[in-house]
Amino acid sequence: MSIVLRTPGADELGEAVRALRKWQYDGAPMQLHPGDLGWHWRFGGEPTAAAVRTWGRDGRILAVGLVDSELVRLAVAPEAREDDELARQMAEDVTQPERGVLPEDRAYVEARWGGLFQELLREDGWEPDEPWIPLSRCLREPVENCGVRIEVIGPEQAHVRAAVQRAAFDRSTFTDERWHTMAAGLPYADARCSAAYDDQGDAVAATTVWSAGPGKPGLLEPLGVHREHRGHGYGTAIAVAAAAALQEMGSSSAIVCTQSSNAGAVAAYRSAGFQQLPEVRDLRRSA
Repeated sequence: MSIVLRTPGADELGEAVRALRKWQYDGAPMQLHPGDLGWHWRFGGEPTAAAVRTWGRDGRILAVGLVDSELVRLAVAPEAREDDELARQMAEDVTQPERGVLPEDRAYVEARWGGLFQELLREDGWEPDEPWIPLSRCLREPVENCGVRIEVIGPEQAHVRAAVQRAAFDRSTFTDERWHTMAAGLPYADARCSAAYDDQGDAVAATTVWSAGPGKPGLLEPLGVHREHRGHGYGTAIAVAAAAALQEMGSSSAIVCTQSSNAGAVAAYRSAGFQQLPEVRDLRRSA
């Protein structure tokens, strides 16, 4: 039976989330994580489902994509990375706008496992985009105290989490309502939001961490420091706190990926005990 491309309904997202959890393991190329779907869920279950694409054979999901405007972020089952039929079908689907994955002209593909799929895109004229740096911290050993007060964010503190997010990212549209929507989503059952506070009691940094289950890598997505409180080590502190939270949740490691050009973020993660891994690049099709 041939490969089938689908856009799942909201009531079918659980299958995609379970597949993404299963595919995470230490040492794997960093790819789409269930936490990425969880963060997107702030817009609601129906919009998240509309952004998801799955490729499968005989009713079994082999790859999952999350579409964000001109970008599709992808993950593939480890045993399917050398599946030629899957690679060729996915390459056709992401390059042909009528397939409903990416728009015409300018587009981006995040596919970090390499192989035939990337080769086919390059042959079609896709080029490497700006570099990103994956980072990982092993959680086999105890995580040190981060040195600042950390509070877990629950429904009553949603406004704190939302305010720090907006103060950390200039174009953020995160709100209390979107936090509640995200927290009601399926992936948030394995997630936690935390905020860091300074000595005056002000929330200065925040993050959300996503477990993929015991013994699997957990994701930091997103992490930010309030623009008025940068340069005081709060990025390092909240990254350490995030690693500790994932350790408590049973994760084997904490992973994150940031743009290589964001030297401050890279330095903060490295100070928090994260190991810098080789750079990766999305593929870009110019308009």
